Parts: sequence; structure tokens; C-alpha cells
Amino acid sequence: MKVFKFGGASVSSIERIENLRNLLQGFDGDQLMIIISAMGKTTNALEKVTEAFFAGNTKEALHLFDGIKKQHLTTAKYILVTHFNACLAQLNDFFTEVEWLLHDKPVREFDYYYDQIVCMGELFSTCIISHYLNEFKVYNSWLDVRDIIRTDDNFRDATIDWEYSAAKVTAMQQSWQPAMGTPNQKENPLIRITQGFIGSTDENESTTLGREGSDFTAAIFANLLNAESLTIWKDVEGVMSADPKQFADAQLINELSFDEVIEMAYYGAQVIHPKTIKPLQNKGIPLHVKCFLDAGLPGTTIYKKQVKNLPPIVIIKQNQALIHLHSQDFSFVGEKPMSLLYEIFGHRKIRPTLIQTGAISVQICLDDKAEKIDQLAADAGSIFDIQVEKGLSLLTIRHFNIDLLNTMLTGKEVVLRQQTKDTVQVLYR
Repeated sequence: MKVFKFGGASVSSIERIENLRNLLQGFDGDQLMIIISAMGKTTNALEKVTEAFFAGNTKEALHLFDGIKKQHLTTAKYILVTHFNACLAQLNDFFTEVEWLLHDKPVREFDYYYDQIVCMGELFSTCIISHYLNEFKVYNSWLDVRDIIRTDDNFRDATIDWEYSAAKVTAMQQSWQPAMGTPNQKENPLIRITQGFIGSTDENESTTLGREGSDFTAAIFANLLNAESLTIWKDVEGVMSADPKQFADAQLINELSFDEVIEMAYYGAQVIHPKTIKPLQNKGIPLHVKCFLDAGLPGTTIYKKQVKNLPPIVIIKQNQALIHLHSQDFSFVGEKPMSLLYEIFGHRKIRPTLIQTGAISVQICLDDKAEKIDQLAADAGSIFDIQVEKGLSLLTIRHFNIDLLNTMLTGKEVVLRQQTKDTVQVLYR
């Protein structure tokens, strides 16, 4: 059993959908669980629908959603012939689910409506791709992940009910018994296709697992299916030492440990979703990051093995704000004030990118999001005087060397610096 995850970029055009089919034909005879994200920028478009609906602009929300419908119907018409009517019927059920909601008025919190609307992107894409593959005899069965992955009702960042979800996966496996020697059968296919990013509560309300949560979904299935591996297919060679869009000399890293990838994700690397690693590490399931544009490239393998002699790994986060917190009565910033700050972080879902403490002050770097900064200031204002500095960038280098660091800081004004044996972080303007 192998688990594959394809992101939105891999199904963002007719050519890439055809490429997906060709790629899967190279795995004829393998038992595959495939997780597919929404096509292209569909998630962003559905977010705009949700915002218009919640603001009371029903007409605008319906207009925006109609554009999304037409895009998916155009794709289906272009790539499907014999399976078009069946695909259309399934899509219409999904469209009706959203339009029924949009004709109502919001009476619950924004996050609830976000999940009910935005989750549809994955359902649209997997519906079309499943019918397309079946038409070209890459036989598969389509699954609604909301029938399998149970979560709580913490909308937009739901927590998995592992026990319930495991039972559902076990039941699915028991019904999945392909006949030996006859792979890729129409009646009993070796491939299952489902959605990433979404789940469902025990009240059958859709939930999402956080942005980029499709990687996490794939890891959940790999864990519960005891898969031999998980492969995340991307539009890059594999895990790179830096963002190749920013650094032309970024190099492919062939091997990484689970520990290293967790560190990279913690510091802001956009390669692997932070939640993805734990379900894999717990069962020792290797993760492959490969290029869907050229499946023959070696990619990156991530596993328990400790990898030595890694190159410097560079991560830059733009649009950072530095919050200066100063004790109002000049008392030491000890256990009680710090406990309060961490309570605020948890309650407000604030994820600092860097924290530095002094005797009577704390400096907190975080993404420059006005809402989060205002919440932190309001909650911590009872014991701290607060100043905010914006327009900053945060450079992190794992396995750094001084020459590289000095080169990257040329012409920059350093605001704050932290350094350990393996990692240096510099906030600069």
C-alpha cells in the first residue's frame, strides 16, 4: 500500500491533469490511496465567496460561486466524454449544497461557514479527476473523506478523532480486497481517490484541518493504513536548501531526517506541513517528496535516519512584526508573566516566529497580521507597555556558516539576532 498526495498545482490545467494520468499509469498494479487538493487557486476563490456571504452580500457570493462552477464544468467538458453525465450529476449535488447555504443568512461564526464552503474545492477536483481516470481505464473508486475522517468542531483547525477514524479506515480496508493477478480491475480497483484538508464532525458538519492540511490528511491515511510509504508530489525536484524562486543556487537535498524537517517547518519552510511528520514518524513510514512533472527524478526521502553533512538551509519570512513588551512596574519577567503570554498564544492561536526575553522585557516576532497583534496587545496590556515595529524580515539559516550569513546580511540593518550551534535567526530591515 502506497499513499500519494497531489497538490492543487498538479491538477491546475488540462495538461497537468493528463500528466497525472500518465504518472499513475506508471504504477499499474500498485495499491494506491490518493489524496488530491482543490484545483489551482480554487481555495482562494472559495474564501472570497465565504467572505462575501458572511458580509451579507448574497448576490456577490452567488456570482463568485457561479464563476467557480463554470471553471470546473469547463474542465469536465473538455476532458470527459463517456463519463461526463455521471460527473455532472455528482458535481451538481455539490453545487446545490453550497448554493442552498448561500441563499440563507449567516447566524453562526465565520469559521463554520468557511469550512462548509471552502471544503468543496477538494470535492469538485476529486470528482472530476476520478471520472477522468476511470474513462482512461485507470480504474479507481471515489471516497468522500468526510465519511472517514472524524474531527471535533474546532472549525478551520479541527482536531482528529483518531479512534473513530481508525475504525472507519479498518472497515474500508476490509472491503478493499482486490483479486490477485488482476490489477486495476474496473469492478475491484486498486486505487482509491479522496480529498485532503477536510473532515467531518459527528453532526456531519464539514471541517478543515488548517491551510495546507492536505499533507496532514495524507499522513493520517498512511498511518492508519500502515502504508509502506507516503509520496507528496510537487512542482519542484524535492526539498531544496532554499526557495528556488528566491535563490538560483538552491540545491536539492536527497535525504533528510524527520527531526530536521520538523525544525525546518517550525522555522517557516513551506515544503511540508508541520503536522505531517508525527503520524509518519510514529510508525516509521518514509516520506518521499517528488516532482510530478518528472517522476523519474530522485526527489527527497525523509525518514528516521539521521543525515549528516547537510548544506546550509535558508528560510526567509517577510512581513514580520516585532512586539516590544516592557514590564510596567519594572518587575522581572518571570514565570507568571511568561505563563500569561503563552496562555494568550494558545487562546488567540498566535504562533511567534521568535521570542527573546530580558530581565524586564520580552520581544516577540510574529507574522504581521493586524488582528493578531491587536489581540496580543489587548490581552497583555494589563502588565506590559507595548510597542510595535513593522516592515521586518526574518532570516533563518540551519547549519549556517559565517561567510554565508555575512553575505546575506550585507546592506541590512539587524534588529535582533539569536544563535545556537546549528541555527541562526536574524530579524532585519
